[in-house]
Amino acid sequence: MLDPQDETTSLAERSNAARTRARLLEAAGRLVAEHGAEHVTMEAIAKEAGVGKGTLFRHFTDRGGLLLTLFAEAEIEFQDACRSGPPPLGPGAPAKKRLTAFGCALIERIATDTDLGTALARQLPRERRYFSKAARAYHRHVSTLLYEPGVDGDHEMLAHALLTFVNIDTVDHLRHDCDVPVARLQATWADLVRRMVPADIDAEPQLAPGP
Repeated sequence: MLDPQDETTSLAERSNAARTRARLLEAAGRLVAEHGAEHVTMEAIAKEAGVGKGTLFRHFTDRGGLLLTLFAEAEIEFQDACRSGPPPLGPGAPAKKRLTAFGCALIERIATDTDLGTALARQLPRERRYFSKAARAYHRHVSTLLYEPGVDGDHEMLAHALLTFVNIDTVDHLRHDCDVPVARLQATWADLVRRMVPADIDAEPQLAPGP
């Protein structure tokens, strides 16, 4: 049986560790916002947080892992808006309008230099970004919005196809290498959604598939 004193000590240690972790993430977020993710080093984060580098590496084994964690936290607000925010991004609007709002909002975020989630995502290796919790959440969101109105086809693969158009690599390439304005990208996304979700099937949503 665990001694009560040992249990109290263990709780205190976990609480201290959680506070240190939060302080490290706050410091990293502050530095990324001020200097850009590409200029932020582990040494700078430790110094900003007022801890030793050893403490930093006990919480995050490498810079990529820290940025991935910070990226996941930066995406929470947008995910919450998709899950429970006001329509048309959130529930309460037809699937077509929600899909249109989702893609247009993502494109707008990628085009906004001050968006923390986008800045962090650009510094992550593609495999980490594509397999992140945020990427899985967005795929699930889009595939569900394709399923609900009864779109024909493989909803999971169709969701991958749609999301390819609004990922950072595609949007950055089209904006910077092809000089495509944001408004045209958003109009093209809306056109893709119109073609994939016909108006006559959008009125009667189905129940979402089980796990």
